[in-house]
Amino acid sequence: MAEKNPELAVQSGAVDTHCHLFLMEVEPAVAVETAKASGVERLICIGVDVETSRRSLEIADSFEGVFATAGVHPHDAHGFDPAASARIEELLHDPRVVAVGECGLDWFRMLSPREDQIRVFRTHIALSNETGKPVVVHIRDAWTDAMRILDEGSAERVVIHCFSGDAALARECAARGYWTSFAGNVTYPKNEHLRAAAAAVPPDRLLVETDSPFLAPQKLRGRANAPQNVLLTLGALAEVRGTRVRDLVEATANNARKAFQGLR
Repeated sequence: MAEKNPELAVQSGAVDTHCHLFLMEVEPAVAVETAKASGVERLICIGVDVETSRRSLEIADSFEGVFATAGVHPHDAHGFDPAASARIEELLHDPRVVAVGECGLDWFRMLSPREDQIRVFRTHIALSNETGKPVVVHIRDAWTDAMRILDEGSAERVVIHCFSGDAALARECAARGYWTSFAGNVTYPKNEHLRAAAAAVPPDRLLVETDSPFLAPQKLRGRANAPQNVLLTLGALAEVRGTRVRDLVEATANNARKAFQGLR
């Protein structure tokens, strides 16, 4: 998908709601500095297990404008024991930890048994409801089960990370009050269904992310992704939604502050 919008170079105030700074080839200081120089003012570093959740908070404490989450990815659900649960809960008391997760269901890679993924997902939903912090949800080939479990858990604040569904699912998420976040794969030529989904999301429910170092936008595909590339995704989203990039930067930043209320 072509990147046509000349506004990209002058945007500021963007928020990358999902990146993994601890996985990048460059040091977090370099990644954060480069992002801020490009106009990305807030980054949320997403934990995927106890150790990376601790590391995410450490990074957030080191850099202004960086925040953290605490949670266990479905790939690592098999190791989620009472000690891990207690440590995640402890991390969630820190104000710079603005969400629970990344958690959810992954029926594609199946690196943890289904029963463990479901158990851990339910625990994270409960932690989200207890703390008032949103739950950041990973869903891959598991939409029916994930939506059912979110409903059964009466999940109050939900961010669907790297949305992978179609327009009908995007509308269902919006009807439930969920935020839907789009990553660089919305720019891939084959992903017309994602662009249709992005066009269907109400303005107050849309978020944007990089999932760095994964899912670099089409223009940079094959390279490691980085938080500043959220601007390329914003350009693609603005195109499919028929709006100006500067307006979408402002709208998604405002949505991020509402979704992640600890984001200052």
